[in-house]
Amino acid sequence: MLEVKSGQKKHSVMIVDDDADFLDKVRLLLVSNDIRDVLPVGDSTTVLDELQRGVFSAILLDWVMPIKSGADLLPLIVQRYPHIPVIIMTAVNDIDTVVDCIKEGAFDYITKPLDSGRLLSSLHKAFQLSELTSQNRQLKEYLLSDTLAAPHIFTDILTCNSRMRAIFKIIETVGPTHHPVLITGETGVGKELIARAIHKASGLTGEFIPLNVAGLDDLMFTDTLFGHKRGAFTGANEPREGLIAKAQGGTLFLDEIGDLSLESQVKLLRLLQEHEYYRLGSDVLAKSDARVVAASNRDFAELINDGKFRLDLYQRLCFHELHIPSLRERSEDIPLLVKHYSKEIARTLNKVPPKISLELDLALREYEFPGNIRELISKVNKAVTFNQSGTLTLGDFPGILPASSPPRHAVRVNYDKVFTLQAVFEHFPSLEDVERLIIEEAVKAVGGNKTAAAELLGITRPTLNKRLGAG
Repeated sequence: MLEVKSGQKKHSVMIVDDDADFLDKVRLLLVSNDIRDVLPVGDSTTVLDELQRGVFSAILLDWVMPIKSGADLLPLIVQRYPHIPVIIMTAVNDIDTVVDCIKEGAFDYITKPLDSGRLLSSLHKAFQLSELTSQNRQLKEYLLSDTLAAPHIFTDILTCNSRMRAIFKIIETVGPTHHPVLITGETGVGKELIARAIHKASGLTGEFIPLNVAGLDDLMFTDTLFGHKRGAFTGANEPREGLIAKAQGGTLFLDEIGDLSLESQVKLLRLLQEHEYYRLGSDVLAKSDARVVAASNRDFAELINDGKFRLDLYQRLCFHELHIPSLRERSEDIPLLVKHYSKEIARTLNKVPPKISLELDLALREYEFPGNIRELISKVNKAVTFNQSGTLTLGDFPGILPASSPPRHAVRVNYDKVFTLQAVFEHFPSLEDVERLIIEEAVKAVGGNKTAAAELLGITRPTLNKRLGAG
């Protein structure tokens, strides 16, 4: 998973000044204040070489020096190393010089003789900027790359869709924060699988505890979530540990949160705000460190407008919000899912995995699957169970109509042992059509990873980007 740490970095400082005594004095000041990685540079002509060799969190730069002055070096440093804050040191206490330094990109300006408190304060601010810049750079590089930091987290979610891969990257980024997450999307899109991926990405050592709150009245919700002590109500003959206690140190997943009663919403809000709760019949306050992930297929703007969902609770829940696209919005995943689940179901039935006819493949791509992946699994289950021919056809999927017309191209690819590709075009394909088809299928084959797709095709990443752009 992506992990950007703060507050743990050992900061390195370069001091540039032609006065050897001054260099030693500043070095000792920094070292005595726990800034131990300090490089004094007395020859300003070597500064750029030193910057190439080392990594620095800040630079203390004298403004007036022989051969190469601070005025000469500052624009070069800012241009080549914009992420390193530069603090100018000089005996020249002139407002025009200050303005010139700032215009050239200096982080701060300190006059000699140095005030140690002022210097240390400026340095620590520079460290914060350097660290934030570094984190932002890492995050940007990660988000713009094709590679997931921890792909094993998502092995249970089958997709070659770019929007889904973008969601995976967000999960890797927000997973370790332990803040609440709200997952929205239609019924059957796999919201619980996404919640489990968030739990895996969190690094939490506790359990993943799911609870579907739909249909629970306030008493059932409170008892199930918080538990009760013996004798709390009629029939409570034994104490009960609630699910929130079982989720200690882990993740509590509340499904169908949009159906939660207003009375129960108040109790959940308190849990999110205070991280504490009472078991039924108990006046002993219990603490919880469980992370809360919620999911719903409801329209929260409508629920809030109708007074059926508290705005303050919604705002607490959606610290991070993920919307999962429907299956019809990622139709390229349909063949992948049909093939996977037909194999899985055949295995449970001790049957040979069936083939899938091209006619069925085209029809399934056009079908909208209102029940999303849940409906797809159900249809594939029935089809594989009753199929006797070894090839799934339209006849095995009642209610699904033949494809209305051939698309620009329809393709089925098999990577099991021998590479096979079967395609249908509405006209005799041009070389450009075939090239575009091969490139698109290569990108799908490696789950959207363009670097891996380029290697598969035997071309460079820039060439692949150019071809995709042309397509």
